[in-house]
Amino acid sequence: MGKLKVAVFASGNGSNFQALADGARDGRIDADIRLLVCDKPGAHVIRRAEAAGIETYVFRPRDYPSREAYEREILIELKRRGVELVVLAGYMRIVTPVLVDAYYGRMINVHPSLLPAFPGLNGIGQALAYGVKVTGATVHFVDGGLDSGPIIAQEALAVEPGDTEETLAARIHPIEHRLLLEVVQHFAEGRIRLDGRHVTIES
Repeated sequence: MGKLKVAVFASGNGSNFQALADGARDGRIDADIRLLVCDKPGAHVIRRAEAAGIETYVFRPRDYPSREAYEREILIELKRRGVELVVLAGYMRIVTPVLVDAYYGRMINVHPSLLPAFPGLNGIGQALAYGVKVTGATVHFVDGGLDSGPIIAQEALAVEPGDTEETLAARIHPIEHRLLLEVVQHFAEGRIRLDGRHVTIES
């Protein structure tokens, strides 16, 4: 069986992208990262992809009349490369039914909180502002809502006295990387089942 063909969507620094690219290169995941999709031409993640020899599709949303318009172009690029799994890894845009419908059950997102708590932007800052004692990271299916899809995997982390967004993020990011690699490998092995909102990982 061939390697799972993956596309990663990212908007910023790209540490989650790097974790996936490294995992694929080192053989820790049976995946072929076929494409990086990025909505910010100046993002550092583009340089990461170039250094890893991974193709990029970079666009400016303002050049299109609607989200659906640029997503139709993205969908063409995904299908051209036979992409089987889409990973949103720091992609700061809501995805429309153009992509969700085409890849439902095969599109995942990583988020720096224990969903359903603190969805949306700055989950780490939201957790600190609320004063929770425990937060963490979540990998979930994408359903078109705001971090609302069925949860695949989570890991908790204690918030320490004196934590800032920077110190907490420094501890959450390795958890995100680990969860992403685990979940992508589960997909590569065909072990994940989605029934409504119920997710099963087969042994």
